[in-house]
Amino acid sequence: MSANMSLRLIAYSQELVDGQPIYISSNCSPLKAFRFEPAGHSFHSAALRLLGCFEEEGEDEDDRNVPNDKEQSYFPSSGSYSSKGKKKSGAEGKQQDHYALLGLSHLRFLATEDQIRKSYRETALKHHPDKQGALILAEESEAAKKAKKDEIENHFKAIQEAYEVLIDPIKRRIYDSTDEFDDEIPTDCEPQDFFKVFGPAFMRNSRWSVSQPVPTLGEENTSIEEVDIFYNFWYSFKSWREFPHTDEFDIEQAESRDHKRWMERQNAKLSEKARKEEYARIRSLIDNAYKRDPRILRRKEEERADKQRKKQAKFLAKKLQEEEAARIAEEERRKKEEEEKQAAEAASHQKKVKEKEKKLLRKERTRLRTLSAPVLTKNLLNITEDDVESLCMSLETEQLRNLCDKIGGTEGLERAKLLRDARGANDVSTDKKQVEKNPQQNGSVVVNGNVQFGKHEKKEKPWEKEEIELLRKGMQKYPKGTSRRWEVISEYIGTGRSVEEILKATKTVLLQKPDSAKAFDSFLEKRKPAQSIASPLTTREETEGVPIQNGPESNASNKDNSKESSSTSGKQQNPDDMVASNGVVSSSDQDSWSAVQERALVQALKTFPKDTNQRWERVAAAVPGKTMNQCKKKFTLLKESFRNKKNAV
Repeated sequence: MSANMSLRLIAYSQELVDGQPIYISSNCSPLKAFRFEPAGHSFHSAALRLLGCFEEEGEDEDDRNVPNDKEQSYFPSSGSYSSKGKKKSGAEGKQQDHYALLGLSHLRFLATEDQIRKSYRETALKHHPDKQGALILAEESEAAKKAKKDEIENHFKAIQEAYEVLIDPIKRRIYDSTDEFDDEIPTDCEPQDFFKVFGPAFMRNSRWSVSQPVPTLGEENTSIEEVDIFYNFWYSFKSWREFPHTDEFDIEQAESRDHKRWMERQNAKLSEKARKEEYARIRSLIDNAYKRDPRILRRKEEERADKQRKKQAKFLAKKLQEEEAARIAEEERRKKEEEEKQAAEAASHQKKVKEKEKKLLRKERTRLRTLSAPVLTKNLLNITEDDVESLCMSLETEQLRNLCDKIGGTEGLERAKLLRDARGANDVSTDKKQVEKNPQQNGSVVVNGNVQFGKHEKKEKPWEKEEIELLRKGMQKYPKGTSRRWEVISEYIGTGRSVEEILKATKTVLLQKPDSAKAFDSFLEKRKPAQSIASPLTTREETEGVPIQNGPESNASNKDNSKESSSTSGKQQNPDDMVASNGVVSSSDQDSWSAVQERALVQALKTFPKDTNQRWERVAAAVPGKTMNQCKKKFTLLKESFRNKKNAV
């Protein structure tokens, strides 16, 4: 115990007390030098560990809490690093001007490696302590000599340190990054002073560019392509500038590997923050210059004017196009109006010509009827009024005029012969026209004026109304999608129609519009017969003392009597004048029509077409001695007779 206590009494030599360095040599292995030496309790603990002695348990708590490398390991936390390893700030942390020590203040970052070496040699020879002995001897006192010697040595060490920093590229970059630099960014200037203000700013900051050489700002007359190259370079600017912070950690002072990594992370955060600020500063410089560059402003103005000019040209082109379209539309409208006017004039002229032709035709027909009246009166060569009317209706105006001219110069039998010849020629021409219109009907061939059917052709059977109605109902009952639809419809009709005939009928018969001329006939057929009302006038057995015969025999006798009376009397008596003594016209008198009445009916039907209001009342009023029903009935008979003649031809 006493031995241990005696070890704690450490004696210090006078040299240590005075601060003089002591040089010790030994044959032991080299030890890593630490910048910090243990002091106080740490010194005693280190001394005891080196001697192999340990403190007893009866010591103070502070002594017992001293860590032992063998007993426990030390795990530092991030909180314990917050105040350790930082560089000193203030006067001690102020760095020296390396370029000034080597005599390169006029070049600074522009100095090359050869220039640095050459300047270092000259400065080292000039300020070497061995060369400065005269300055030391010039001092009078020993203290002054010692101070002068220390000053010379410190100055020489500073020159060596400056050379070591500037000759190393990495250390020199760090030093140049912290060298004096004007970070000011111009914000505004007059247009005429743009190049004087922003030119030096870009020149100062070009020292940090990784890519060299850096394009210059140029002048007022620089081409726009070079201006774009300049701004594109600076907008993609890459800087090599380092940002050592005054409070960043010194990695060499790290106590462990974890401590060193933590310091590196903290330094990286500070460097990244400073780098972002630097790029923001450069970007603000570029933006300010781009906004105020007169060349860029001039180009923008030209682009704006060009855009406005194109817009105006587009507007004018659109306006011209609209005007052209309006002009074309107006021309088309005028042309259309002229065409319509010409068409109306042509139609009016054609209408007048047709009316004139119709007037001439009516005149010639009237002339023919007048000339043929004596022949009809004498009943020569069986020429009837129907023959004359047929000639009037079938012959053209010129033919009628020629015929009337021929007839006008003759009388009696010769006139009748001319009418007969004209009637025969008219029948032949009608037959020829009919044959020319229908040269082949359903496979038939005209041979020697006769229509003959081919050997393998069959005349198609016309469709009756009942079959058409059944076909329509069958198509509605069996719609599209029905299996074997057309065979089923054929069976539904039940008249032996084939599928081909049904398909043909669907495309022809069913698509035909109903004939308006047959509307009245269909109406009469579908109309229910009116109920007969018994009247004492119709059941009277005697009229003026003459008994009325009933039954079919009496009707037959009446017809014979009427025929005989008509043959004996001829056309000397008018049927309209035949009236019974009791004022009732007989049915035979009502059904008989004279030539004048028929002519009046035909003329009334032409005068009042089918779309005329109250047509049949007007027609009946135009026909003397006939009622509306009689006119309708006569019209139906005329149509049937015309169809029969047409079919016979």
